[in-house]
Amino acid sequence: MTEDAADPPLPIENAFTVDVEDYFHVQAFAGTIDRQNWDQYACRVVANTHAVLKLLDRAQVRGTFFVLGWVAERYPQLVRDIKKSGHEIGSHSHAHRLIYEMTPDEFRDDLRRAGEAIGSITGERVTAFRAPCFSVTSRSLWALDILAEEGYRYDSSIFPVHHDNYGIPSAERFPHRITCARGDMWEFPPSVVKFWKFNLPVAGGGYFRLYPARFSLWCLKHINRVARQPFMFYIHPWELDPDQPRLPGSLRSRFRHYQNLSTTVSKLERLLKTFRFGSLSSSLERHWAANSARSEWPVPATIGRSEVGSRAT
Repeated sequence: MTEDAADPPLPIENAFTVDVEDYFHVQAFAGTIDRQNWDQYACRVVANTHAVLKLLDRAQVRGTFFVLGWVAERYPQLVRDIKKSGHEIGSHSHAHRLIYEMTPDEFRDDLRRAGEAIGSITGERVTAFRAPCFSVTSRSLWALDILAEEGYRYDSSIFPVHHDNYGIPSAERFPHRITCARGDMWEFPPSVVKFWKFNLPVAGGGYFRLYPARFSLWCLKHINRVARQPFMFYIHPWELDPDQPRLPGSLRSRFRHYQNLSTTVSKLERLLKTFRFGSLSSSLERHWAANSARSEWPVPATIGRSEVGSRAT
């Protein structure tokens, strides 16, 4: 790790993404907080999302905000503010339910409700999706066909790692196209760096708060400079809020959620100075244009055409 984090931004445009949800929506506390009681908790998502918007505006970065439908229904002005600031808006589902705990019909209904809530505010069709807790796994690959059928062009839900809540470790690590029953769709996985036989997650969120900033920057530079690929970065508005209420939960859940919240802003400022960022669709389109000599991007063996095409029934 000898590279200087103050080097000029690298030429590859990476994807900066935000999952717009509040502190009481997260999966870490799903076992202690009932969705029916969400309205009883003090809202902090509006102020925290505006903090992210200001940070990105100072850095002159435009990214993709995956908005929870529940948030859009209650705070439509927040969605307007995100759009007015020039950012791409995607869906983060409506009720933040894990996809592999839903039936295909339940997922479709949830997806449509979120899309209608967001689209009625922006006046545009929602075409980008990120599953709550990256819950498109080997148990829920059928969701890809439903996304394609519903007109989605971009997905960022398949994390190529081992984790207790998500992940397909053998999945493709870099942006690629997947052929579903109703057409092609881009998949932009949250980023990992391969160490020996294992994929180390470096995409953001709790990993970004846990790792030293220098290590995170080195890993992300490795993706740009060695793999010659764009990386996917994600953050949640509540991660900029060290003063948020403390909720009950297991020691592991509380550690994952509250670790190093006070360091997030300074790390983000350093990140934004080091790399070039754009929205999910912009990053994909630029990288595709740079590699247009290839007729088709790779499809991972674990998510091959026949498997994807046969799971949504």
